[in-house]
Amino acid sequence: MFGGSFDPVHFGHLLLAECCREQIGLDRVWFVPTAAQPHKLNGPVASAAQRLDMLRLAIGGHSAFEVSTLELDRGGVSYTVETLEAVRREQPAAELFLLMGADSLSDFPTWREPARICELAIPVTVRRAGAAEPDYAQIARLMSAERLAEIERFRVEMPAVDFSASNIRRRVAAGLSIRYRTPRAVEKYIEVQGLYLKDEGRTADERR
Repeated sequence: MFGGSFDPVHFGHLLLAECCREQIGLDRVWFVPTAAQPHKLNGPVASAAQRLDMLRLAIGGHSAFEVSTLELDRGGVSYTVETLEAVRREQPAAELFLLMGADSLSDFPTWREPARICELAIPVTVRRAGAAEPDYAQIARLMSAERLAEIERFRVEMPAVDFSASNIRRRVAAGLSIRYRTPRAVEKYIEVQGLYLKDEGRTADERR
């Protein structure tokens, strides 16, 4: 399970997912676009339908990648614990992994029911080359020592890439090229749809 706004999806998202699939041996990777993120005041710039279109264009041809509309269908604020509960009810035998950047560990205790999340799925921390080592002390109190050791075992390494959705939106608004930052099909979709031509009035944190 790989959640996010994907506004728009870019090569950093795709590389993270592929590194996790390969290094852990995942059968499937579900990209789960959020309806509304609890820690962001403003919602996505692109509509739900547009973000779905871009994701489907980006992962087309990869047999292990899928797009899940669970959170968009549910609507409202998207809480990871509710999404994992829904998947567990539908697929009780599945082994679930939650893909997340290592820098998200510092915020993880503030998520809704973080201990329950760690029961439902194994958080997979992804460290970019050159970044600091993951600080598992942030989540140690949420689980048993055995579960923490299991989570630490599923750490993934990925190359250092400096792509972000906010940077892509700013470049589009400034009339700059986004070639090689997102798949060509997504780039053309943004152009045809006239997306991100204006991205004012949002703080840096809200645009990530």
